[in-house]
Amino acid sequence: MANTFSELVFIPAPGVGHIMSTIEIAKLLVNRDQRLMITVLVIKPPSVSSGPAITKYIKSLAENTMDRISFIELPQDESLSIHELISPLTVFNKFIPNHCKYARNVVADMTKQPRSSRIVGIVIDMFCACMIDVANEFNIPTYLFFTSNAAFLGFKFHIQALSDDMKEDVIELSNSDTEILVPTLVKPLPTKLFWSLVQTPEGLDFVLKSVRKLREVKAIMVNTFLELETHAIESLSADTNIPPVYPVGPILNLEAGSSGGKKLDDEVITWLDSQPPSSVVFLCFGSMGSFDEAQVKEIANGLEQSGHPFLWSLRRPPSDKKSRAPTDYEDPSVVLPEGFLERTRGIGKVIGWAPQVTVLAHHAVGGFVSHCGWNSLLESLWFGVPSATWPVYAEQQMNAFDMVVELGLAVEIKLDYRKDVFTTKSNTAIVTAKEIGSKVKQLMEDYEVRTKVKAMSAKSRSAVAEGGSSYASIGCLIQEFLRNAS
Repeated sequence: MANTFSELVFIPAPGVGHIMSTIEIAKLLVNRDQRLMITVLVIKPPSVSSGPAITKYIKSLAENTMDRISFIELPQDESLSIHELISPLTVFNKFIPNHCKYARNVVADMTKQPRSSRIVGIVIDMFCACMIDVANEFNIPTYLFFTSNAAFLGFKFHIQALSDDMKEDVIELSNSDTEILVPTLVKPLPTKLFWSLVQTPEGLDFVLKSVRKLREVKAIMVNTFLELETHAIESLSADTNIPPVYPVGPILNLEAGSSGGKKLDDEVITWLDSQPPSSVVFLCFGSMGSFDEAQVKEIANGLEQSGHPFLWSLRRPPSDKKSRAPTDYEDPSVVLPEGFLERTRGIGKVIGWAPQVTVLAHHAVGGFVSHCGWNSLLESLWFGVPSATWPVYAEQQMNAFDMVVELGLAVEIKLDYRKDVFTTKSNTAIVTAKEIGSKVKQLMEDYEVRTKVKAMSAKSRSAVAEGGSSYASIGCLIQEFLRNAS
């Protein structure tokens, strides 16, 4: 049987942002070239880190047939207790590696059976470096799909070089109050904004091991675009110790409600429809973002003081140690200041989970208070909505720095706020109503940032259109995949 298709196997990390971006790039690749087909190996996330939305989303994947994209759910590893899995490091260090054997079995079956395709590459997530060994066993080239930005990719390589080549004590550095120069950034990076994983010995150990491994891949696709991160991409491309980097973004899931969550209530849409263009500030803190009651009250008072209409996705922190996923309040008034909902009726709406893309796409939305997850920042740029940064966990402090200081495309509420799931080091001093109110005003009234964001929005759309920089990058990658088949 002739191999009529070149097949890629994608292995995303078990987090909703990672899986969704992976499916979007898979769709993009098969739509660009009829000779490609893709199989996605789905590692189901442990129940502690996933709310019902991601479970429903993963279920919907298997049911939705996509042309030349198929999904195989790997058996879930049951060897770790809920108590162990509450730590994200255990997920990276043990839970994902425990799935290598299942991935190996699937790839072995795929290479044995007579098929109409030949596997030309295994595309892994940054947290799945252990899968490189699986690919090597079958002599299949590995590629990395990096779901964050190019500046952060450069930071990871730089930390590994600092530790291995320059013998720097990274833990000591991350706990000092200083700044360092990172090749992919023009501005010096304050060490207090370091990615939380490099701030503890166990986390750093994991990062160093995985980055050493990632240097072995054949090429790296990054969810960014040349016009946004020109310096970072040129810096990575100039470093011969780093695999070739292809900016392929923005890779976005623009279908409303497709993450398995509910759609936006008609009442909320009607309310948004009645607001003037670019007048509403939207607050949303991602799938893991939630605040305690004292901070919620400050946000409420700050919104009231700003005088701007608002739509606020307010989530309740997990109530027990068995989950890290926030839920919706049955009655948000229990945590809000007394009389807040009555006083702001007509000028504001407090809702639960929100389909972020639907809201950002609405003409009434003119500002976005964000936790600075990379997908969220790309969405806000795509729709030309300026952001105010309120990072919470993971590498979000660095994303916030990149957007505010490095690129001038966002307003700072905080850069160093940290309520971290990775470390014990949380910097969660209360952000006051006064700070929030004045920053929301700045976000909604800063003409300079708004103008820059509108210009970058146009560039983000040009990048992925025919003839654009990311369009060209993807074309080069496809040629490489097809050459692997010959």
